[in-house]
Amino acid sequence: MNELHFAFKARQHLNRGLHELPPATHARLQAAREQALARRKTTVQQSLLATAGSFIQEHGEGLHIKQMLVALAVVVGVASYTYWQADQNIAELELIDSALLADDLPIAAFTDRGFDAWLKSSASQ
Repeated sequence: MNELHFAFKARQHLNRGLHELPPATHARLQAAREQALARRKTTVQQSLLATAGSFIQEHGEGLHIKQMLVALAVVVGVASYTYWQADQNIAELELIDSALLADDLPIAAFTDRGFDAWLKSSASQ
């Protein structure tokens, strides 16, 4: 007997027993079934932005304004530091490139194995 056949037989047996129940029990079971169906969660497909918005809406109601401002300040601080750090790296590379382009080095110096070590030591000074 496969699962589908077993489920069919179990449903038939339960349906036969349902007719033997008293009307009060039958009404209570019907009310409980309707309650369970009303509470059942339905799945809804949402985009990523809608999911983030609903998360903020659900969890943001209990937060105070001070907490939200602190979180915003932390995000702005991290973003500013990241931008400043990237700007510093670009400025450092710019100095090395301009020094290399302005210098009268022969082409063989750029292919020398020790040239990379010289670049790193001059960048740290």
